[in-house]
Amino acid sequence: MSGTRKSITTITMLTAVTLLMTSGGCKKDSSTSETPPRTTTYVLKIKDVLGVTGTARFTETSSTVTTIDITLTGAPSGTHPAELCSNSAIEGGPVVATLNPVDETGKSSTAVNTMTYTQLIGYDGFIKVLKSSAEPNIILAQGDIGGNVITTTNITYTMDTIASFGVSGTALFEKRVNGNTLVTIALTGTIAGDVYPATINLGSITTVGGGPVVKALSNVDGTTGKSYTNIRYLDSDIAITYDNWLVYDGYINIYQTSVSLGNVICHGNIGRH
Repeated sequence: MSGTRKSITTITMLTAVTLLMTSGGCKKDSSTSETPPRTTTYVLKIKDVLGVTGTARFTETSSTVTTIDITLTGAPSGTHPAELCSNSAIEGGPVVATLNPVDETGKSSTAVNTMTYTQLIGYDGFIKVLKSSAEPNIILAQGDIGGNVITTTNITYTMDTIASFGVSGTALFEKRVNGNTLVTIALTGTIAGDVYPATINLGSITTVGGGPVVKALSNVDGTTGKSYTNIRYLDSDIAITYDNWLVYDGYINIYQTSVSLGNVICHGNIGRH
């Protein structure tokens, strides 16, 4: 009986060791599964050449390297320089990284190690693709990245005509990820070829004598009836965010020629009015 008990005990111990080894092996296998790399894709919109659009995909290939893959559709033949720039696309800005040119297949891939993936997807910048090195002023497509991406948060204000000028429209305020504001003015009744100054003023359209200008906006193009302005600061260098504009005591003026009270042809209250 004693020998039998010893044999059973030995078998039991061997079985336990085998189970522990098997269990340990399973845990080791599960711990080696790889996490998919982080990616973010940005849209590149048409600029100076009709029909050209695309995307820029950022992939975290390591802790210090991010691969930027550009894909264009509708691009003309040839190779096209690509650049990562600071500021928003509306503002323009200096080149911070020269990317590999887009080739005949409409693709480009560049490994960037000057900024991490986390820094890039929060960056105050944009990407643009040029027609050629000989024509650097012609932009095929461009798009905001990082903190400059437009969110779905926005508000539209009505712009009413004054007297018999017949100009009216809207002012769209859109919030960027970084809190800055893209203001798009869209007017009807403008004259092709003319340019119309625009400002944001303190007060309301009923302010006696008119309120002072707090922010000069980009001129409205009479041909398109549109104006685009990225706002970070007032003209006094005071920082202002999209949320600030929602409660701001202000209004917008559109002028026929110079910025003067007698030249206002269209206006509308914004903010808390």
